[in-house]
Parts: sequence; C-alpha cells; structure tokens
Amino acid sequence: MAIEQVSVFIENQPGRLLQILSLLAEEGIDLSAYSVAETSDFGILRIIVHDTDAAVAALKSHGFTAKKTEVLGLLIPNKTGSSVQAVELLSAAGINIEYTYAFVMPRAEEAFVLLRVEDNAPAEQLLRAAGIRTLEHGEIF
Repeated sequence: MAIEQVSVFIENQPGRLLQILSLLAEEGIDLSAYSVAETSDFGILRIIVHDTDAAVAALKSHGFTAKKTEVLGLLIPNKTGSSVQAVELLSAAGINIEYTYAFVMPRAEEAFVLLRVEDNAPAEQLLRAAGIRTLEHGEIF
C-alpha cells in the first residue's frame, strides 16, 4: 500500500508557494498536507491531495514541473517517541529514509507519518510484521 504524493519543483522566491496553493484551491483540489524542502535557489514542494492526477495536470498546465511519487504512510499514536520504533526497524534493516514528514488529523490521538524509501515493499512488510499500521491513499482523507 502506498500513498501518492505530488512533488513540485519551485523557485525559492516570494509568492511562489502562494501561487501553487491558490492554483490548487481554484481547481478545487483538496490539500491534506504539504512540506517544502528548500535550498537558497529552489525547493521541492511535496503535497498530499485527494486527486493526484488532477493536481499534476493543473500544475503542469500552468508551467510547473510536477510528478507523482509513492511514499509509505504510517498511522502511529500521537505521543512522544512513537516514531522511534518504525525508524529503528528500517535502520536496522539497512533501509534508508530519504525524507519524511508527519501531520496530525482531527482525531488527535493518532498521527500520520509519510516516509520516502528506495523500495516500499520490503519496508512496508517489515513495519507490518512489527505491528505498525500502514495506510492506503484514501485513508488520509
């Protein structure tokens, strides 16, 4: 099970994030989470939306470089140290986490963690065997 994420290349300048978020809103694309990794000149905006195909099409039609990426989604307790077990398991198995971000949904006792790893299948199998719940795209919404 993987979560589809949209990655967007953006220049690191005032108003670019606003332009993208406004575009998505105008297109009626529901945004559930986002993260920006940046350097001095550019950034990668990573977004979780209900309809990834519509988001990519809208962004590309307005000149943005956008693509879909699969990430692992985990549901963990929203408490101190709850990510440790998952990260420890992946580390011990030699699975590198390229990036991660997390967010809490309205039911605040749980949190969603998104992880990008080289190969989702063995990572997901390892986590599930340890009792860590992985998610499908629709479960975030």
